[in-house]
Amino acid sequence: MAIDHFGTLDGRDVWEITLTGPDGMELRVLTWGAVIRDLIVPARQGPQPVVLGLNSIADYKAHSPYFGAIVGRYANRIGQARFTLDGHEYTLDANEGRNQLHGGTDGFGTRHWTIVEQQRSSVTLSLVSDDGDMGYPGRLVATCTYSLLPDATVRIVLEATCDQPTPVNLTTHGYFNLDGSLDICSHHLTIAADYVTPTASDLIPTGEIRRVAATPYDFRNQRPIGAAELLRERTVYDINYVLRGPWGTLRHAATLQSLTSGLAMELWTTEPGVQFYDGHMLEIPVPGLNGAHYGPHAGLCLEPQRFPDGPNNAHFPSCILGPGSVSRQISELRFASV
Repeated sequence: MAIDHFGTLDGRDVWEITLTGPDGMELRVLTWGAVIRDLIVPARQGPQPVVLGLNSIADYKAHSPYFGAIVGRYANRIGQARFTLDGHEYTLDANEGRNQLHGGTDGFGTRHWTIVEQQRSSVTLSLVSDDGDMGYPGRLVATCTYSLLPDATVRIVLEATCDQPTPVNLTTHGYFNLDGSLDICSHHLTIAADYVTPTASDLIPTGEIRRVAATPYDFRNQRPIGAAELLRERTVYDINYVLRGPWGTLRHAATLQSLTSGLAMELWTTEPGVQFYDGHMLEIPVPGLNGAHYGPHAGLCLEPQRFPDGPNNAHFPSCILGPGSVSRQISELRFASV
């Protein structure tokens, strides 16, 4: 484990923590946004970088679309940047038109986190969000623990407590590319979900829970993300999948595979949903890791989460954290050569 100075932002130092795992894995984490900046895993052809990242804190501040960040207090979107809780209407910071995305203009993914514990293969960072922060009630304390485990596994544990009832939805926002290709359209994907929560044009859920069968959103069986018939339909993906099984238990959510590198990544999570975003809006004007250009579809996101706009949909899984309770999300990225 090493800690190096990555830069200075808003008068504060940003540190990069390098973790090494038992299988030769290497994970680089920033204290800004609790960002996973780089992740290198063992593969048949040698060590393989698998996430998109940038080269300076200035580039992250100016150009990052939440690359590798922990986002919150409420990840994804809240419609009209408002919700009602215990009879009181809260107005949030709107940063995507009239809606809120990933906790607002100054959400957790663009904050300085503090290192509270560190070892060779794990690190814990914390963040305090005061009462009224971005419009949310209550003083919330969040922690993020990254651990490298045997069998090429990254474990991510996100916890939060609050002194007032408040919506909480923390998630990890990594962009994955398992072979370094220009886009992920030839990657194969499986998602363990029979339903999605369809959205209006502003990506706010309509409240419906709809079957994926006979739609372009059906990834129940492994298939290429950019299959030719889907490209003809101009399908793009930025939608929440309703995962099978009881949420709160660690279970398989998705498998991503590159036939080029022979590398597969399984996502396991305790969360009720996962957002699949195919990176179609990417166009980063500065070089990424190893000088890469990140254009449309350069990487994809699989974000374990409570459902978007959860505070405004009573039939969605509960997202309200009460005093004395702990919000806890466990997710694992399990890599293997196939």
